Amino acid sequence: MNITARGLYEKLKAEAEAGGYHLNPDEDFTLELIEGLATNLDRYGYMACPCRLADGERLADLDIICPCDYRDADLAEYGTCYCGLYVSGDKLAGEPTEPIPERRPEDPVERPQYKTRAGEKDGTRVWRCRVCGYLCARSEPPAKCPICKADKDRFEPFEVA
Repeated sequence: MNITARGLYEKLKAEAEAGGYHLNPDEDFTLELIEGLATNLDRYGYMACPCRLADGERLADLDIICPCDYRDADLAEYGTCYCGLYVSGDKLAGEPTEPIPERRPEDPVERPQYKTRAGEKDGTRVWRCRVCGYLCARSEPPAKCPICKADKDRFEPFEVA
């Protein structure tokens, strides 16, 4: 595939902004991370997080394919994701960043791709955007609706029959 870091940066930045997210404003730092994503894309065929050790098997790495399963929880709690690629609006404005603890379970059996089975209780629920009807399944609603850009407080729990 051999995509350039600059090309991938532009693509990810446009996708992030369209979805109500922000890339880290430190362009040099962000480009270094994106070089790691591009390397992993060439190596594995998917963008495994450059700050975690990828297994090289897609199923084993599903939870760390960028944007990873842990991004939104990290953004909500710390204002930045584990590797620092994505930041909240507060961090975009220059608030200092504190270290982000690793959320990914060490035991692979505890990772989301192996735990989520029909009927299991894993903390996931369905959230509905009251503005546009967008549905998502996760423990918390997104900070912004990727469709209409409504804020997190515009989501409500949605009961699936």
